[in-house]
Amino acid sequence: MTDEINDRLTRDRLGELVQAHEINTVMLGVPDLMGRLKGKSFDALHFLTQLPAGSEMCAYILASDVNMTPQDGFGLTGWHEGYGDLRVVPDLGAIRRLSYLPGTVLIFGDAHDHNGYRIPVAPREMLRQQIKYLADLGWEVRVGIESEFLLYHGSAERSRRAGYRGLTPVSPHNLDYALDHPPGLSAFFGALRDALHQADAPVEAIKTEGAPGQIEVTWPYGDAMRACDTYAVHKHAVRAIAAPQRMTPTFMAAPETGIGSGLHFHVSLWRDSEPKFETGFGAGLPEALGHSIAGLLDALPEMAPLYAPYPNSYRRFAPYSFAPTNFTWGYDNRTCAIRVAGRHKDTRLEVRLPGADANPYLALAAVLAGILHGITKHPMLPDPCTGDAYEANPLPGPVPHTLDEAVAEFTEGSLATHAFSPSVVQHYAHAARAEIDAHHGQVTDVDRARGFFHA
Repeated sequence: MTDEINDRLTRDRLGELVQAHEINTVMLGVPDLMGRLKGKSFDALHFLTQLPAGSEMCAYILASDVNMTPQDGFGLTGWHEGYGDLRVVPDLGAIRRLSYLPGTVLIFGDAHDHNGYRIPVAPREMLRQQIKYLADLGWEVRVGIESEFLLYHGSAERSRRAGYRGLTPVSPHNLDYALDHPPGLSAFFGALRDALHQADAPVEAIKTEGAPGQIEVTWPYGDAMRACDTYAVHKHAVRAIAAPQRMTPTFMAAPETGIGSGLHFHVSLWRDSEPKFETGFGAGLPEALGHSIAGLLDALPEMAPLYAPYPNSYRRFAPYSFAPTNFTWGYDNRTCAIRVAGRHKDTRLEVRLPGADANPYLALAAVLAGILHGITKHPMLPDPCTGDAYEANPLPGPVPHTLDEAVAEFTEGSLATHAFSPSVVQHYAHAARAEIDAHHGQVTDVDRARGFFHA
């Protein structure tokens, strides 16, 4: 992966654009538990003159489910205290221009409590803390993100009325690595590429993937927080650009039986501007790389709700799907959970566990917590998998089969609590249980198909 382009929209430049009437709207957005941007749209001049300290928003944006239904039982807020406000403070180093919304910029914000402290359960803050812990030890984290999603013909409303069944993908068959795309899909690629470039999120590459209608986007290697901010902008842009073309995307991990979409993180550690994972193919592992792999394999089994947050997430972990089913590592082995990719200065870890539905901030926070665990505690490094990891019987074992299993590991183990805090683990365990409860008791298509005539 190439280095990121260093071209930032600063506060001073934003002020110039507002005065020139090129920008009239500022969206202040904070990633919610699902990684979606929630916030408010402000008059740009009012924002610059009146709101440098941020804006109040209801704290339930960090304590609700996918439908924005308030979920009582969170420690942060709830009916017991009347769902009060938190303050979202703009990060003026994270300004993105949204060309698909004329005259609009997005500024990422951080959630603060009434005492002015950043809220520990906020996804951006969870990632920030892991970056800081590594920085305090002299490590710089560099990240590249690889995103997959499916794109269907038809508007979002049409898809909803159809019950999200029988949808037509924008390509009828496998177009993996194809360079001859249908005109409508090529136009979508061009619009997305241009929009992300204007949003200071230039892509490295866009390609069609193995499933009908599946698309992969990758970005240049760079700062960890910026990588996740870029992914949040990407999801916002994909939906906004698809809508007028009467297309509908989904970032579900398993949108259809037998189809999975991932969110892979390519990660390396640097010190004094030098990569510390550097190795020749087949050469001995550098110490930092070996400890990082060992830490990931030791910690990630206990952190699955942070990178696989829904019951559907676990339907992606299927044999011979290119999604891992065991906690394994190997050299350039796409059947493993952790793949050592690249050579020499480009050597990196590809973490293949998160699905497209993962909140990038939480998933990367879990990855960095695992790496930190490895370089500080030095757990045992298992042997690499040299063949088919789906047939392996490794330690620590298989990926959880269900969200229920994952929550049990998350709450009963000690590593997630140590990496974050008891209150953070409780918060996300409660969110996961709300998803589990939403699925329990529901009659599914499989129930009907197997039981309607046969029961």
